[in-house]
Formats: sequence, C-alpha cells, structure tokens
Amino acid sequence: MAGLIKREDIDEVRQRTDIKEVVDGYVTLKGAGLGSYKGLCPFHDERSPSFTVRPQVGRYHCFGCGEDGDVISFVQKLDHTSFHEAVEKLAARIGFELRYEDGGSGPNREDVGRRQRLLDAHKVADEFFRAQLLTPAAAEGRNFLHARGFDRAAADQFGVGYAPQGWDSLLKHLRGRGYTDPELKLTGMFSEGGRGIYDRFRGRLIWPIRDIAGDTIGFGARKLYEDDQGPKYLNTPETALYKKSQVLYGIDLAKRNIAKDRQLVVVEGYTDVMACHLAGIPTAVATCGTAFGTEHIKIARRLLSDDGSGGEVIFTFDGDAAGQKAALRAFEEDQRFVAQTYVAVEPSGADPCELRQSKGDAAVRDLIATRRPLFEFAIRAALKRHNLDTVEGRIAALRESAPVVAQIRDAGIRPAYARELSGWLGMPVEEVSRAVGAAAKRAAQAPSGGAGSGPYQGQGRGQGSGYPTVTGGGSAPGVAPLPASPVLPSFNRPDPRDPVAAMERQALEVALQQPAMLEGETWQRFSDARFSTPAYLAIHEAIRATGLASAGDPVRWVEQLLQEVPEPLRPLVSELAVVPLPASTADGVLRYCRDILARLFELQITRVKAEKMGQLQRLDAAADPEDFQRLNRELMQLEMQRRSLRAEA
Repeated sequence: MAGLIKREDIDEVRQRTDIKEVVDGYVTLKGAGLGSYKGLCPFHDERSPSFTVRPQVGRYHCFGCGEDGDVISFVQKLDHTSFHEAVEKLAARIGFELRYEDGGSGPNREDVGRRQRLLDAHKVADEFFRAQLLTPAAAEGRNFLHARGFDRAAADQFGVGYAPQGWDSLLKHLRGRGYTDPELKLTGMFSEGGRGIYDRFRGRLIWPIRDIAGDTIGFGARKLYEDDQGPKYLNTPETALYKKSQVLYGIDLAKRNIAKDRQLVVVEGYTDVMACHLAGIPTAVATCGTAFGTEHIKIARRLLSDDGSGGEVIFTFDGDAAGQKAALRAFEEDQRFVAQTYVAVEPSGADPCELRQSKGDAAVRDLIATRRPLFEFAIRAALKRHNLDTVEGRIAALRESAPVVAQIRDAGIRPAYARELSGWLGMPVEEVSRAVGAAAKRAAQAPSGGAGSGPYQGQGRGQGSGYPTVTGGGSAPGVAPLPASPVLPSFNRPDPRDPVAAMERQALEVALQQPAMLEGETWQRFSDARFSTPAYLAIHEAIRATGLASAGDPVRWVEQLLQEVPEPLRPLVSELAVVPLPASTADGVLRYCRDILARLFELQITRVKAEKMGQLQRLDAAADPEDFQRLNRELMQLEMQRRSLRAEA
C-alpha cells in the first residue's frame, strides 16, 4: 500500500485548484459582489441561492444549511469519495504529481480507490465500444444511426458505440487492462452465470451515460437484431456509480447551455437528445428508464439557478395515453420549480428524433417554440375526464380544474386563465373566478404538503376539491383521527363554505338521524339524487346499498352504514350521525327534515333542468322538432315538480 500524501502536496493542490471552476461543474454560479459567487446549494433543496463561493480564500459556505469547506471537501461530498481519492482527482485535474510518505510515486492501479477504479473501467469500456462501431461487425448499428439521420460526426459527438455479439469481448478487453473479476462485477457491465461472468451488452448499439462532471458511469444499449430476446433498451443496473433517479442523459453536454439559456428540455430517449442537440436545441436531456423525479429536479434547479429570475423547463412527451400520463406526473412536481414549466407535444405523436427525420431540424425547433404551459395542459386533461354536456360534469370539471388555475404562480396571467377556463366550460366567468379564488385561499390555508400537495392529492385526482383530507385529519370536533392507509381510498374533507356541499351534508344528517323520513316515495327521490361532493357521494351510495330494512332502529342503521362506507369515511359518518339538528322540538325536527329533503330534491330538479336546458339550446328546432317539443314538455313537468316541492316545504 502507498503511504499518505505529503502534507505540502495537499496544500499545493488546494492552492492551485480554482474552486469556482470545480464548483461550476455542479452548480451554476453568478457574481455576488466583488470576488464572491452565489448559486443554489448542492447539499440541500432551496429556492433562493444561499450557497456562496469565494475563490480568493478557496472556500464555500451555505447560509441555508451551514455546509462549508474547501475544494477537497466539496469533491469528497459531491462525488462520495475519500479524502485521499479527492486529492488524487484534483491533482490529476491540474496535472500535479503527488508524492507519498513512503517515497513512492503514488498507489498502483490495484490500490486506487474503488470509485476511481470503477470510473477508469467505464472509461476503458467507453473507448472500446466507440472503436467497435467502426468495425465491419457493427454495420447494423451504423445502419440504425443512418436511418435516423445520424452520421459519423453525430456518433462521435455523443460517444455512440457498439457492443460485439460475442459473450466475452468486453470482458477479455478489461481483463487485459488489469481489471479483476471482483472489480468487474461491481461495474454493472457484466452478468453472472454458472461459468462466471459474461458481457451484459451483446450485439447492441451503446450510448455512454455520463454524470454532470463528464465521467462515464453507465451505458444504455439498444437492441439491433431480431434474435435478441432481451428488452428493446437495456441500461446499466444500479451500481455505486449509477443511480438512475439521479442521472440525466446528456447533462454533461447540455449543462453550459442550460445555464446560459436558462432553459432545460426534457425528452424521452437517447436519440431524442441527439436529435434536439443537432437541430439547435442544445439544452435537451433525458431520464434513463425512470420518470423525471425529485432528484432530477434538484440537478435542474441548480443548473437553471432557479431563483425566480426566469428560466423554463420544457417537457416533451409522446401524444399517446402514456405520454399524457407522464406529462401529468411532471405537473405533480411543478411546484418544486420557480422556473416556468411547459409541455411540447407533437400533434402527430412523433418524438423529436422522428420529427427531425421526417421534417428536418426546423420542425424540432418549432416543436419546442410552440410549447404550452404545463398547467394549461393539465387543465385541458382534467376537462377531458368530464362530460361537459351536463351540469354535473361541468361542476365536477370546475372543481378539479380551479385548483390548477389557482396554482399558476404568475398572478398577472391567473385571471386570464380563469377567463379561458370559463370559455372552455361554458360557465360564467364570475363563477369560475370565485372557484379559483376559493381554491387559492384553501391552498394558502392548508399546511404545506410538499411533493404530494396540489390538485392531484388522493382522490382529488379524479374529483377532489383540494380540501384537507378526512383521512388522518381529525379536524371535526369529537372525531378521532384515523391513520392514512396506502391501500384505502382517500377523501377530501368538504368545504363548509360551499353551498352545494353544505346542502348535501344537511341531507345526509337528516338521513342518518331520521331514516324514517326516507320511507315511501321519498326514498326513491333520495336514492335518485345525485351528490357531487366525493365524500358525501360515497356516503350516499353506502346508504343506497344499506337500504331501509333496519331504518326503524337508528343504532343498527348507522352501524350497518359504518360497515358499508370506505373506512376513511367512518369518522365523518359518525360526525353526521351525532351533530345536533337546528330544532328544539320534535315538530321542529320534522319540519326541518322535510324542508332539507325538499331543498335537496329541488336542487336535483334544478340540476336536471339545467342539463335539459343546455340540450335544448344545442338543439336545432327546425331539424329535430319532436325532440324540441319533448324537451319543452319535460322542462315544464320539472318546473311543476319544483313548485310542488316548494309549496310542501
């Protein structure tokens, strides 16, 4: 073993290394006064830059989390290396030859730290694959690239290579360079069978996956031959170097342009990254077999200097259902950015590589230029999930989309999108604006939910309204909180200020406490009523399923109902069953119950009338006279029923 590095050499490396230049490889720094630079801290997630570097003294300090140190400790922490390895890496960077206490010239290859050995092995493999692409055996790989519009210069720019079809081509090459089998097992480039290890990548086109500093840490391999029984794309498995949730393909090539242009374009594949860069979008990167997540966002925000002074993140997705789902997953992370987030979807469904191949570089640039705000995409996706020809559908769509509009960070354009939403829904702009304002207030009052907050929390993804959840909330007096369960549905606690929700709650209070009021024709009316608030809808459905067989025994009635509702709603059912009704006498209770049920049924009639009125307005009386007359008769009958109910109440 080599001895310790001489102290004077450590000091020399520290003094001669430009700490700003090293940190710039990980964090975008901006001038912050004479001799100081500032950026987003790489050690904790923050929105305002508090990480400061002062090259004159060779130190960094984060005023947010307290991390500090010199250039050696920075490399240690960011690259997860030992002190010894960090010094050796920095010495190699500046071409400084280290001396050791034992008089030697440094450690032998076998004594180099594990991480550096792994990096060296990947570098050798990278060079091997690139050389193989030029051999006659790689003709199929070159044909693949050529068919997608990539020439040799493009392959060289992105380091594309070829893995021979043999079982041990790379294995023999690395063994010949002095790597042992135990070392090679740690690289992820080999699989293991009964006879030992063999090449993981065989007969495939190879893309090197590099970290932000430019070191190759893994590979992505594309199938070329029909007899290959493996997946279309095969990546390096998780290793000490390669963590797919922290890797962005192309980040080493794009980082400078991302910082300069304040733009990050996220595409879905290696060839899409190549197509974008060659078409004039050098800010494109791709995830490696996983969704764009929290760790990727940390990388992006540091490069963008995501501090509120501009910048944009553009996601490109296929136009199919999977692409739409991926876009909505990206929207869930939107609040982690200060930069504006956009989505660019080619109407034909073509990805950037296909688009460049069929229509040229300009088409790729146009795709990015015609990006749409991600929140607009999310709003339209929400509207598609509802039947806008019905009042219920429009109300449900408003409930789901209003919180999305409320999340728009630019207060100047939020009212404009509220007006757009009113047009898409065919509803008065005042009503939509009130819903957006209410959603914004609820979001401001609710405790921060981190990544899980927003309009897609729990059941709100389909029909929620952004209220605190009943599950685990315990917000109602006298109701014990229930722990959230990952296998149970989640329901949002209805807003008591919502008049429709309040009406539905009062009707359920009557039904739970006075089930005898539901007998006869009233039961049918109650059963047919349509509840719009998710939690109350579930309870109404449970009442219908329970039936009136035990309604004469309210204790048993409520107990059966508790068994019928989803478990997270049981505290709410208990609350509805015991809350005092606003009457002081038995007659007063009966009058109140009749009045509440009459109002519920009147609300139902009003909803049906609005639905039929909308159908009537969309109908051509001259083309469909029979339907026109039928709808008018039905509207008249509904109005008579409404007046009768009002008279009874």
